[in-house]
Amino acid sequence: MRFQEREITLKDGRKCILRPNGPDLAEPMLDYLKKTAGETEFLLRYPDEVNYTLEGEVDILGRLLEDPYQIMMAPIVDGKVAGNGAIFGIGDKRKIRHRCSLAIALYKEYWGLGIGTAMINYMCELAKQIGWTQVDLEVVAENTQAQALYKKCGFIETGRRHNALRFDDGTYHDEILMYRDLT
Repeated sequence: MRFQEREITLKDGRKCILRPNGPDLAEPMLDYLKKTAGETEFLLRYPDEVNYTLEGEVDILGRLLEDPYQIMMAPIVDGKVAGNGAIFGIGDKRKIRHRCSLAIALYKEYWGLGIGTAMINYMCELAKQIGWTQVDLEVVAENTQAQALYKKCGFIETGRRHNALRFDDGTYHDEILMYRDLT
């Protein structure tokens, strides 16, 4: 989805541009996917599972940019990609097409600067414009920092998916289910 860029001021005084993620960011996005997967255990992939090609990433980002029902947002700080956020519809069946799902991750060096809050709130604003009335997400139970962020942004815990993730060390981890009402 194409949407208007938004400039925010970070807690450290720097400027950040929230912009549509597109094919021009394919190379930095591949780096982002690999590096962030190694910075925290709380993402769904490990670095060795990022095996997209540059051409494939260009294609994916191009299609998402032109899809009016998909939001892909990149925060840019000092000319560099600081993370990525996305909202996708849950499905097109009438009973669930009011819902969408949110995902977000930032490089660790950008945590705590206000980027996540701004991205989530802007993506939810855009989701409401699209016509969705509910945003869902899942977060690893031990990721209390992310849970606090989501609660600050108006998300409410609705349940738990037991043993939803199995880490490479063999441990199982629950996911907390959360949602935000957009009506």
